[in-house]
Amino acid sequence: MPQKKSNATDNQDAAEGASKSLDERKAEALNLFEKEEKKSGRKPKTTVPVSEQGSVFGHLGKADPVPVVKAPEPVEDPVPDEAPDSDEVPEPADAPETEEGEGEASSVEEIDDRKIIHIKPPIIVKELAGLMELKPFKIIQDLMELDVFANLTQSIEPDIASQICEKHGFIFEKETREKGGGVHKVEEVIEVPEVQAIEEVEDEKLSIRPPVVTFMGHVDHGKTSLLDAYRGSRVVNGEAGGITQHIGAYQIIRNDQTVTFIDTPGHAAFSEMRARGADITDIVVLVVAADDGLMPTTLEAIDHCRAAGVTIIVAINKVDLDRADVNKVKGQLQEHELAPEDWGGNTICVEVSAKEETGLDELFEMIHLQSEVLELKSNPEGPARGIVIEARTEAGKGPTATLVMQSGTLSVGDAFICGNQFGKVKALLNDAGVRIKEAGPASPVEVVGYSGVPHVGDELIEMETERKAKKLSEERLDQMRHQKLKPQQKSALETLFANIEQGKKTVLKLIIKADVQGSLQAIEKSLMEIDSEKVTVDILRQSAGPITEADVLLASASDAILIGFNTKVESKAQPIVKREGVQLKLFSIIYELIDQVKEAMLGLLDPETREKVIGHANVLEVFKLSSGKVAGCMVSDGKMVRTARARVIRDGVPIYDGGFSTLRRFKDDAKEVKNGLECGIKLGKFNDYQKDDVIEAYELEKLEKTL
Repeated sequence: MPQKKSNATDNQDAAEGASKSLDERKAEALNLFEKEEKKSGRKPKTTVPVSEQGSVFGHLGKADPVPVVKAPEPVEDPVPDEAPDSDEVPEPADAPETEEGEGEASSVEEIDDRKIIHIKPPIIVKELAGLMELKPFKIIQDLMELDVFANLTQSIEPDIASQICEKHGFIFEKETREKGGGVHKVEEVIEVPEVQAIEEVEDEKLSIRPPVVTFMGHVDHGKTSLLDAYRGSRVVNGEAGGITQHIGAYQIIRNDQTVTFIDTPGHAAFSEMRARGADITDIVVLVVAADDGLMPTTLEAIDHCRAAGVTIIVAINKVDLDRADVNKVKGQLQEHELAPEDWGGNTICVEVSAKEETGLDELFEMIHLQSEVLELKSNPEGPARGIVIEARTEAGKGPTATLVMQSGTLSVGDAFICGNQFGKVKALLNDAGVRIKEAGPASPVEVVGYSGVPHVGDELIEMETERKAKKLSEERLDQMRHQKLKPQQKSALETLFANIEQGKKTVLKLIIKADVQGSLQAIEKSLMEIDSEKVTVDILRQSAGPITEADVLLASASDAILIGFNTKVESKAQPIVKREGVQLKLFSIIYELIDQVKEAMLGLLDPETREKVIGHANVLEVFKLSSGKVAGCMVSDGKMVRTARARVIRDGVPIYDGGFSTLRRFKDDAKEVKNGLECGIKLGKFNDYQKDDVIEAYELEKLEKTL
């Protein structure tokens, strides 16, 4: 048995191998490989010249030690007597991708004295720095100059990476991988077809399109009944309880005039869909029952319309009833800044009756007249685009979606991308369920042929080929996965002035909820008196009561900030705040609310020095007393101080903010309770404590800014 070499001999051989030339080391490795093949009983393959790139030795560098090549495992199939004539070593047909192969998705190539960086998304900051042989902090500095804030492990967009590479003398190319082989190729850039603005299209290519009208209002005020009267069908009888459960779109021709109607649900559970209806419509018909007047959902609909900036026409329905009071409705409209035309205002009001079918022609004429004022035009020859207003999976059809076309003409056989899904139009059905060959601007149409169910509000865009649509879909899905790891970029008071400096925002949109109407009036007056040349305050909604789902959804749809004064957040709204990334601010002292908004508008807000958290307590039990409910807590860190402020946090969302009204240790009042001790806590008039709530105590402190 030959003896093993000593460590000194191994080190000497490694040093000698490192000093040899690359060609000598390749020859030695090849001879060793042939000897091992002979020992295993396999015939050596014909020796062919092998280039460095693509060979089994391509990974060797000048300073690499001599590789030890293991003999291949014996195989059942004999090796052919003659190797095929080739200039390259053939690669295994089913070579699996290894982790090492995956790492080859990033490389640096030098061509004509230019260094080209090949990298496959996601583009990680640390990986990009390594490819350019730069310290990571230099890349982070460059990103900060571009107003991009990312740490070493976060990904950046390809266009940002391209700018960084260009600054340091590199050329950036995004890479992808061929299946099975780990071979790199420059990724084909798939771009969405651009749609010209109406102002840029030649007049002869433009055509008048029908208006898209959305019916909105309170539940059971007759929205679907009015639409039913226009259609001559009985849609409302097919709905559960006579209430619309989904969005439907219909095109109606009356007196040689065409209008596309969208019927939205009326109750508050579908606020998000109602907000989407306001986003895609030209005109909103606000349906108000003459016997009920303006209801909470009606006011929500008005807020959504104003946030979307659409024209409102009021249809006062059920005027045939004995208890109908049209003047009462008009008075309520006047209070909410929708003064009727016959009262000297600008809001068109039409008295109708869906049951008696009176006033329908006048309402239709007002809609058409308003559409002429808006001069609604589109280009039917451009790339087809439409908005999804309803999506589902149907037996025999697969994933389908109801669209309202915005521009272009969609035909059977067209490839498309829609949100993260792609497809090819297999069938088009109009609102009557009849198959059609094409759909033009403002047409409601059901599209069959999706790869998966899209989301409501996704935009369908016609693509050149289905292959390009599929490729773009894969890119969007990949981006979506990485986007989920990033925090939501919603409006925040802390970033308001920074956004203004970048030209991103000139209006501060607020939704204010308070305990009583008097507080609302005082807050509104104080906010409107803030003088700022760069920022204007727009209060989308103000009402008394707790913060609801509808408030959060409106804030999300309009990118507004939610402010609560002496009020709480409903339990159903708490997960939506977190999901939508809406900023929620709770106050119990009015001057703190005014000061924080004012400082945000003046660019002085500094949240890191505004409050100091001094402790947390976990709610273990809830006790009912004659004066209300008290939370039995254990202080988990820091301390609870009687004179401090505190907030109740449930599932990561603050639901109440106020001062201590009770802090007791057993039966005795306490000035403070330290970490690890039990105590009883009651904050203000809050009584909705639950187990596992967290009470966070903090102190307010103001520090002047220094240069």
